[in-house]
Amino acid sequence: MEDLKVVVCGIGAAGIACSKILLAAGIRNIIGVDRAGAIVRGETYHNPAWQWYAEHTNPEGLSGSLSEVIRGADVFIGVSGPGVLKVDDLKKMVADPIVFAMANPTPEILPEEAEPYVRVMATGRSDYPNQINNVLCFPGIFRGILDCRASRVTEEMKLAAAKAIASVVSDEELNEFYIIPSVFNTAVVERVREAVIAAAIESGVARKQAPASPKPASVY
Repeated sequence: MEDLKVVVCGIGAAGIACSKILLAAGIRNIIGVDRAGAIVRGETYHNPAWQWYAEHTNPEGLSGSLSEVIRGADVFIGVSGPGVLKVDDLKKMVADPIVFAMANPTPEILPEEAEPYVRVMATGRSDYPNQINNVLCFPGIFRGILDCRASRVTEEMKLAAAKAIASVVSDEELNEFYIIPSVFNTAVVERVREAVIAAAIESGVARKQAPASPKPASVY
């Protein structure tokens, strides 16, 4: 993870939150790009969220457009708008890159355009493989927070939820077109709940010993 170069396109609430989880996961080289180009360490931004972002990302101080900073990137994460990622940009990435184009309803690049150039492709849509949908997180993370009466949500709890979601896909099932479970997978909620509680205890924010398992009707 620490060797990856990740480009995040769209530095709003979603892009910043995704980047914080990536930092917590150990990724060091994250470059955030918005309409005006890359957010650069050392620059001054009137937006305090962008100022924080500039101070914690882009360690090499890359500047320029998405097409310029994406050269040599391993991963693209798009939470921006339709069509901002081009085939020429994909060609500048490393071999077998990972592309999460999550703008809805039209992603940053369509899977059929990207397929010849990427190893793993994901979108926010249900009509393509690998739908990245935050509903995978919500029931389990909130059930865990409530059950252990966590005083706040830590990055460790969010990272634990992400790892729990990923763990539902077994090594035997894992392939380029199945990297994340379906929103209808019944194992997800309880797996996330347990991981969030454990991380809350580890983070020192749990205020109650959680019950072993919630009643089925209380999950949602």
